[in-house]
Amino acid sequence: MPRNIEIKASVEHLDGIENKVALIAAEGPITLTQDDTFFRCDSGRLKLRSFSDTEGELIFYRRADENGPKESFYLCSPTTAPTTLRESLSLAYGQVGRVQKRRVVYIVGRARIHLDKVKELGYFVELEVVLTEEESAKSGQSEAYELMEYLGIKPSQLVKDAYVDLINQSDG
Repeated sequence: MPRNIEIKASVEHLDGIENKVALIAAEGPITLTQDDTFFRCDSGRLKLRSFSDTEGELIFYRRADENGPKESFYLCSPTTAPTTLRESLSLAYGQVGRVQKRRVVYIVGRARIHLDKVKELGYFVELEVVLTEEESAKSGQSEAYELMEYLGIKPSQLVKDAYVDLINQSDG
């Protein structure tokens, strides 16, 4: 199963960070509108990410809810029918929540840097350092820390929870 090291940080705005990322990025910016629906899942998280009525992906992932760079295992399955797949999964498993965001993606080396504007929550930066199959998590973690330092992200800005959890906490 593919894996990466990831962090999520809450930020007040994205402009200064985006300027820094653009200076070192090999690819980007790629702007995406994402509508993620989360479903009940006891062994991790299951979400359907919809980009449009005809493009999406079902994503299963498992990671610890903790601050700092953490290992995440994931599997993505593309779909051309996200609307009917969302309906099927909702009927079968039940929805946990929905997250809508505008994401700007940059690629820096083997890291994906996401600059997110999340509806109901605000602005966030996500770093995902992709690991090779035999690589230890520590090398990816040190790379994530280096990127955090370059971008000026402080440990106090790190968020351990998924966006869906943050939205559900603010609703309750």
